[in-house]
Amino acid sequence: MCGIVGIVSTEPVNQQIYDALLTLQHRGQDATGIVTMDDTTFHGSKTRGQVREAFRTRDMRSLLGTVGLGHVRYTTRGDAANEREVQPFYVNAPYGITLVHNGNLTNVRELADDLFHIDRRHMNSTSDTEMLVNVLATELQSVISGIELEPEQIFAAVRKTHERLEGSYAVVSLIAGYGLLAFRDPYGIRPLIIGRRDSIRVPGRTEWMIASESVALETSGFTVVRDVEPGEAIFIAENGELFARSCADHARLVPCAFEYIYLARPDSIMNGISVYAARLRLGERLADTIARQVPAGDIDVVMPVPDTARPVAIQVARRLGIDYREGFYKNFYVGRTFIMPGQAHRRQSVRQKLNPMPTEFAGRNVLIVEDSIVRGTTSTQIIELARASGANSVTFASAAPPLRHPNVYGINLPTPEEFVAHNRTVEEITKDLGADRLIYQEIDDLEAAIIEDSDVKELELSCFTGDYVTGKVSDDYLSWVRETQLS
Repeated sequence: MCGIVGIVSTEPVNQQIYDALLTLQHRGQDATGIVTMDDTTFHGSKTRGQVREAFRTRDMRSLLGTVGLGHVRYTTRGDAANEREVQPFYVNAPYGITLVHNGNLTNVRELADDLFHIDRRHMNSTSDTEMLVNVLATELQSVISGIELEPEQIFAAVRKTHERLEGSYAVVSLIAGYGLLAFRDPYGIRPLIIGRRDSIRVPGRTEWMIASESVALETSGFTVVRDVEPGEAIFIAENGELFARSCADHARLVPCAFEYIYLARPDSIMNGISVYAARLRLGERLADTIARQVPAGDIDVVMPVPDTARPVAIQVARRLGIDYREGFYKNFYVGRTFIMPGQAHRRQSVRQKLNPMPTEFAGRNVLIVEDSIVRGTTSTQIIELARASGANSVTFASAAPPLRHPNVYGINLPTPEEFVAHNRTVEEITKDLGADRLIYQEIDDLEAAIIEDSDVKELELSCFTGDYVTGKVSDDYLSWVRETQLS
């Protein structure tokens, strides 16, 4: 999971991209980068760390131009500590292309071999994003005819790129001297949304923004137009003229369920689904499951693990007719433990991030609602804190089903052994976490709650089911991931 943004404006975009990245910071805290385009010249700045730490006044002044893109990184493939891995990536031919990517390619071994032996291209990192920009450059070079680059040639190159890539990818790129190109994988696993606004500086001109979440568009004054469709490519010329084309056969929309459970901001709308409304519906479904498993009167109070689980917990309490309380105070200046590299760092940060309020726990039978249970590290410590604060009993509920399988589409959970639910029954997990009861969302309820009243027909649920929508995710590939990727 990463956050990406691209803007075609009539005014300098450096500050606009910076502001948009701040709204997407929750999608990645490892590194960040911005590239702007001034005629045929790229200007870039990228480094490790968060947006506010990364860019100084001198960096912003050097980012000239009215077209640009940006990225916040959460490491999936590659080395989190290596600045060579930081996006955007760049190739100088044809024309000059710079690119950012949210997702994860699953055929990187085959791509690496083809890029070296067939395309004769050198990779300077282990990043699949560098592979992606080189594949796009190769295919664009193969379709060029004549002096000027035409949208039809760009779309032909994207079609050929789709044919070579497997996995998930939402992409924003710049082609020097021409404009901005964005495209989404044929399953639309990772989100990508288009917004527009009328230019104040140049009457009659339209400005465009493409980003991972609608909140980045809205806070920047853009009106959401629509999502980029699965397999679709969008090309926006420097003058604001927009071209769109479906570039993949048999495309179908299968967005990642985890975007709605945890990853996205609640004020975002993706694929026509309000994240906040989806979380409220998850709470309603979870409450019904709790009512079937817990005798009436055995729970005195419902509490969320802030912040993602708050809408879920509110609806659980409302539907069960039980008091809702905030039992934990969250320190907002500590990063999200889910996306912090390294188990030791995550464990230390849980206690720094959440502080219990003992008066809310003392002598009560508490129901604590979490968005999901991944490794169990956070959940175990939260239950320990509740007991230390005087809770009489602790029932723990997850808005998501048990995670038992690797995620290969851009969430850094590569090894099944990391999941507390891997090869364990619910009873065994309950004992491992130290809870009195443990209740998981049913998988059918999860999917129904998220897609209710939308045009989405199915979700990417591989973490829960082990079924990979793109296919070709073999046991050999999963073994390779376990051996080479650490989260």
